[in-house]
Amino acid sequence: MQGVKFSALVAYFRKLATEHVEIRHSESDKHFYRFELEEILMGLNNVKYPAMILEGYKFDYTDNKSDNPVKNRQGAFVLMDVVNDPGDYDKIHDLWDRMEEIGDDILARIKADKRNPGSPVRDFDLSSVDGSLIASEIAGHYGIRFTFTINCRYNFNVNPDRWIAG
Repeated sequence: MQGVKFSALVAYFRKLATEHVEIRHSESDKHFYRFELEEILMGLNNVKYPAMILEGYKFDYTDNKSDNPVKNRQGAFVLMDVVNDPGDYDKIHDLWDRMEEIGDDILARIKADKRNPGSPVRDFDLSSVDGSLIASEIAGHYGIRFTFTINCRYNFNVNPDRWIAG
């Protein structure tokens, strides 16, 4: 098993954004985005809120000199909304509470979906999740960034079809 492809994770997180009652992403009313957080914080104007942003991931391998190497994918998603008055701390705190609740809903859904053998989050490590409050007072963006890890067994057997015989 080579593990989950990034495109499958994108489709899965888009589905979560589509089905969550507060995000309500659709093709005509986009609330799901695939890019880096910095692009949002730099003031993209056509983002609709609340927004769910799936960042790209990085990965590494763990071998431990065994026959069961593991591919460790570290990724992140951000839940974000806007408060126009950076001095309105009550509204900012309410927004953070709301984003945390949506994040909890998403993590509960991921935990449930892990039971499906074909799920792209089958190897999602819930204990790896970290949440961090984010704020960009200039643009009025506030939210929470959730980091996560997906660990999956990785087959390092050589596939002869992928090589020119020489």
